[in-house]
Amino acid sequence: MLEVRNLVVRYGHFLALDGIDLRVDAGDIVGVIGANGAGKSTLVRTIAGLTPSPEGEIVFRGQPLLRQAAHERMLLGISLVPEGRGLFSQMSVEENLLMGGYKLSGRARVNEDMARCYALFPVLRERRRQLAGSLSGGEQQMLAIAMGLMSEPKLLILDEPSLGLAPIVINEIGRCLSELKESGLTVLLIEQNAVLAGTVADRIYVLQTGRIRFHDVPENLFRNPEVAESFLSI
Repeated sequence: MLEVRNLVVRYGHFLALDGIDLRVDAGDIVGVIGANGAGKSTLVRTIAGLTPSPEGEIVFRGQPLLRQAAHERMLLGISLVPEGRGLFSQMSVEENLLMGGYKLSGRARVNEDMARCYALFPVLRERRRQLAGSLSGGEQQMLAIAMGLMSEPKLLILDEPSLGLAPIVINEIGRCLSELKESGLTVLLIEQNAVLAGTVADRIYVLQTGRIRFHDVPENLFRNPEVAESFLSI
């Protein structure tokens, strides 16, 4: 579904991504793990069309993307849930979901998708009239994911969904990801939490200082002593 080939991104003289190759097959959850500053957010922003002037290739469902604007990529079926959640804090949960589904035609379709989001995250139904900014951190992350799903994406990109959350909420995010996987949705998961990524991902890429250092299925990857020491010993 998604292929990234020899992707290079520079900020002035700083080389942020250096020859990235990555593949996401339809129906898979693919994880990208790495420390702060590894280039994870640059990678997803580039795929989503928010980083200008990259080099290389990004192909989505057979269509080259580098000349497509961010909104055009969204219309093709790419939905990014950004780090920091990107909610409308002074709007209600339900209004945020409506904003997420603004491109959908027909109220019945919007209501169907909203019902699916409430089934996935029942607490959002309980909080549907509450302002997004008054939710807990975990509830805000659930709402951000639900907003991403409201656009009916072919590819959902999650940038650090577990960041700053308590372990019990991270488990809930993991449950959500497992349900999305069972539904057949394709997900690119960007994470520092290697345990979460290893629990749900079909394959994982390890990004270090702008380069892919390792790539394998989780059970093989975490047998690598260098990977285990860096990501599983914290």
